[in-house]
Amino acid sequence: MTAATNWGLWRRQIFAIMRIDLRKTFFAKRGLWIYLLAFAPEVPMIGHWLIQRGPAPGSIDYDTLGQDVRIFAGIFQFFYLRVAIFFGCLGIFANLFRGEMMDKSLHYYLLAPVRREVLVIGKFLSGLTAAVVIFGGSAILQFPAMFWHHGRDLMHAYMFDGPGMSHLVSYFLAAVLACVGYGSLFLAAGVLFRNPLFPAATLLIWESINGFLPALLKKISVIYWLQSICPIALPAPPARGNIMALLVIDIDPAPTQVAIVNLLLIAGFVLVWAALRARKLEIAYGTD
Repeated sequence: MTAATNWGLWRRQIFAIMRIDLRKTFFAKRGLWIYLLAFAPEVPMIGHWLIQRGPAPGSIDYDTLGQDVRIFAGIFQFFYLRVAIFFGCLGIFANLFRGEMMDKSLHYYLLAPVRREVLVIGKFLSGLTAAVVIFGGSAILQFPAMFWHHGRDLMHAYMFDGPGMSHLVSYFLAAVLACVGYGSLFLAAGVLFRNPLFPAATLLIWESINGFLPALLKKISVIYWLQSICPIALPAPPARGNIMALLVIDIDPAPTQVAIVNLLLIAGFVLVWAALRARKLEIAYGTD
């Protein structure tokens, strides 16, 4: 078979795997908590919107757009990237292989005339599609939930005459790349480990202590590059000794283009490694 024929076959197989897995990912009952986690930030934001939308006549409105921009940056970087997307990607990507083993259905893929590398790519793209739709969509919806109470004129000035649109694009891009970075790591964990929760716990600790690490080691993480993409620096805690200070990255961020390239390189390296290891993947349901 020629290279073009091989590529055409692999492409059809990848799309077939994606169609099968997307139905499982989007409509699985055990994945309901992922939706709740993804759209959790909208709850306090909508509450904030309802409270602030109609100040009493003559009252002083201390809620400024600039304050809300900083609050949004804090929620997005403290909770959304570090908690919601992290654990959401764990639930989506780790189950692409390990979940199939628990359901005793992975052997159908392994018995099919499909290269293991194609299987890994197809499953990763299906998980990435679901994660981007869920978490990228939520990131976009968080903007109106947070800022709509400021009024049409101010929001138009912020979004189209000011930095609002570029902020929204940056947050969406950060959410997408978080899905790429964490997704590749958790898919590899599902391929390489019997219980992916242990490497996930190790990764969570590593990402959490990032603020303690030397400058070079900070860059061996996903969260450092994601922070570099976010348009607003993480709000500093009010006082030293605050536990939130442990999550603040206190070195200069990398240029956005460098952060994007490095995240894609990390994900690509991990996926190649997982694909090579998947060649030796064997089914042993009796020992799981």
